[in-house]
Amino acid sequence: MILVTGAAGFIGSHLCDRLVGSGHTVVGLDNFNPFYNPQIKRNNISTLLTHPLFQLWEADIRDSSALDQCFAANDFDLVIHLAAMAGVRPSIEDPEEYYDVNVTGTVKLLQQCVRSRVRRFLFASSSSVYGNNDKIVFSETDHVDHPISPYAATKKAGELICHHYHHLNRMSVICLRFFTVYGPRQRPDLAVHSFVHRIMNGLPIPFFGDGSTSRDYSYIDDIIEGVTAAADYLDNHHCYEIINLGNSDTITLTQMLKTIEAVTGCPAIIDRQPLQAGDALKTCADIHKARALLAYQPKTAFEAGVRTFFDWYLRPLF
Repeated sequence: MILVTGAAGFIGSHLCDRLVGSGHTVVGLDNFNPFYNPQIKRNNISTLLTHPLFQLWEADIRDSSALDQCFAANDFDLVIHLAAMAGVRPSIEDPEEYYDVNVTGTVKLLQQCVRSRVRRFLFASSSSVYGNNDKIVFSETDHVDHPISPYAATKKAGELICHHYHHLNRMSVICLRFFTVYGPRQRPDLAVHSFVHRIMNGLPIPFFGDGSTSRDYSYIDDIIEGVTAAADYLDNHHCYEIINLGNSDTITLTQMLKTIEAVTGCPAIIDRQPLQAGDALKTCADIHKARALLAYQPKTAFEAGVRTFFDWYLRPLF
């Protein structure tokens, strides 16, 4: 039985779909935080709620009593921890909440795993831990001791916390560093979703800098393949591993906007603004380790992924 925290979110809901579709029994834990419209999250898991292999547990990872009850009622052999306060820019506005959820919440979940003798733990980290790394492409062996946002610092802290639970409690842990995931159900505040929405509604698009900043955009289906492969790896290995999951390609802000204009058939209204504090200038994943350990091989080109997202966007949400 698998516990997925953050189960109603973008990545979590796709992961739960995949897991129950593969025959796994899944408990999805989510607190439906109002960081964005909770009804979107409920819609993400609406079909899961009637699936015989899925159970929703509505709770906060910081609530020790709720965790006690959840673990007492279910015999978990794997925890996939996706729940977090997400986003670089909002973390600068409210760092205390980010540290409370992402650090304290992770510790409480790991402590519950120890008490319940759960020995396999998969942690969702982020490419943001690399900050403005001088070396491109980003490798798991790079030093990541200089985070440039509270969000990045919480994810680096999560990796370190996971390591001491591996060392002291004999837990097998994989920390997956996700690189800019996009696709259907993407959060409305994230770039691809936000840009499409603004173009389709004739709204100006905040365009930070000169357009040369770039991201390693990773399509959701490819990321889910990596997550499930990591879960399978934990079945057969006692380990602590940090693994990048990305596309190992970069798309500039200008290229992204042109792709979205081409897919939507609409011109963008650009609102030029200065670069934002806390944002990395470039991200690009070295995925050699993911290929070697997980047989990970991303397949989705950026334009194809944007087209699939756009098809989803045009469908009524509620």
